[in-house]
Amino acid sequence: MRYQVLATDYDETLALDGCVSQETLVVLHRFVASGRRLIMVTGRELPQLKSVFSDLYLFHGVVAEDGGLLYEPSTDKEILVGKPPSQALVEALSHRGIISISVGRCVIATWSPFENTVLEAIRDLGLERQIIFNKGAVMVLPAGVNKAFGLALALKEMKLSPHNTVGVGDAENDHAFLQVCEFSAAVANALPSLKEVVDMVLPADHGADVELLIDRIVSDDLQSFEVIPQRHKLPMATTDSGEVCLPSFGAPCLVCGASGSGKSSFANMIVDSIAAQSYQFCIVDPEGDYESFEGAVVLGSLS
Repeated sequence: MRYQVLATDYDETLALDGCVSQETLVVLHRFVASGRRLIMVTGRELPQLKSVFSDLYLFHGVVAEDGGLLYEPSTDKEILVGKPPSQALVEALSHRGIISISVGRCVIATWSPFENTVLEAIRDLGLERQIIFNKGAVMVLPAGVNKAFGLALALKEMKLSPHNTVGVGDAENDHAFLQVCEFSAAVANALPSLKEVVDMVLPADHGADVELLIDRIVSDDLQSFEVIPQRHKLPMATTDSGEVCLPSFGAPCLVCGASGSGKSSFANMIVDSIAAQSYQFCIVDPEGDYESFEGAVVLGSLS
């Protein structure tokens, strides 16, 4: 089983108008029954999410507030991973005429067209905060906190790898976490800018697309999907024609040649490239060349 995790956005991906259909819920149950895990990656604040989605128990983890808060439904455990909102910023936004302000454990959220007002308030207060857009929403978070940040922490808590994760989303704030996932998909109703960078654009919309993606994962672990994700290829060399790469999965590579022809150097390049992308790998090393490889766990000895 290569893909063990599905990380999905909520609004306009899993849900339509804030609601998840019964058909989609059935497929989510089937995904969990297959031994895989679900992680929700959402901009919503946790109380909002709980109020609209009563089946949160299906998810092994929730990344809420665009990465600022982790939640474990099975234990009701919350982990705040970003700094709390600046009360001075909340007051400044209110004084500048922004009425619609939502304050979470980490995020401050409002709506367009107030992004310039928010940016000016951040500047005037000398704060280190970033603005992340989610279609019409304007979300203020600590620097470095986004969905990718939260998903990486959630996977670490679960002792799972982004390389075993499929991600699906629809909006600007999904770019970062989809790039972290080994395989990325966009629902048909996603923004064009997101469709341009994912590995698969699904043909339906909203929950129906998530159902289709789950069917493909459960049926054959996405092996029937013909396009190999280009983001994870392993660079070997650069020529006049461009970069020479190896696929990161499913393609054997035989290194051969006369003694002294550079086989060992090329093999080292492959290993270095695999390690640089944080893949796990196993080397059968009869001569002890890799005993001191950084991060290696050595089994046995030459004697």
